[in-house]
Amino acid sequence: MAVSLQKGQKISLSKEAGGDLTQVKLGLGWDVFQGQQEKKGGFLGKLFGGGSGGDSIDLDASCIMFDSNKQAVDAIWFSQLKSKDGSIVHTGDNRTGDGDGDDEVINVDLSKVPANVVSLVFTVNSFTGQTFETVENAFCRLVNASNNAEVARYNLSAQGGHTAMIMAKIYRHNNEWKMHAIGEIASGRTFHDLMPAITPHA
Repeated sequence: MAVSLQKGQKISLSKEAGGDLTQVKLGLGWDVFQGQQEKKGGFLGKLFGGGSGGDSIDLDASCIMFDSNKQAVDAIWFSQLKSKDGSIVHTGDNRTGDGDGDDEVINVDLSKVPANVVSLVFTVNSFTGQTFETVENAFCRLVNASNNAEVARYNLSAQGGHTAMIMAKIYRHNNEWKMHAIGEIASGRTFHDLMPAITPHA
């Protein structure tokens, strides 16, 4: 049974998964409403508005790797789908968002994350600049990739005039990996724009 997280809550991944957890998927999802037409959100990171031409919204998920000095070591996003060390892989930019299920997935091999990396911060932003006023039912969830069991889910209200959200982070603490539900709003078209807001959470 997945843990339902509240904003600010922190959990131990190994305890919640019932043992060592090395291969994980980080999911970000939401529903997008265009007028009266609803498009149903997927498991991770990317949903675009429905069938009225220019009304689409391009949402992107990113992961930024930080060291102990809160310095960015690497970033995984639609222009770089794999970390330089190979431990994190983005499945790619999906511009349709059609149907239910996974729209974008960020896979993380925790056993291969370099020792100098202490936190992974996950964000989502509107590349096309539309605000989250058309976004509802936002969530973030962590899945054990070995058996596809959901370990933790974080539901949050994302509607508003912002264009990005800092969703969650996975971080090292006392030789184990933990997850922190962040859920802070921000503004920016890519993670580069968000760095001043992301860094304090690293």
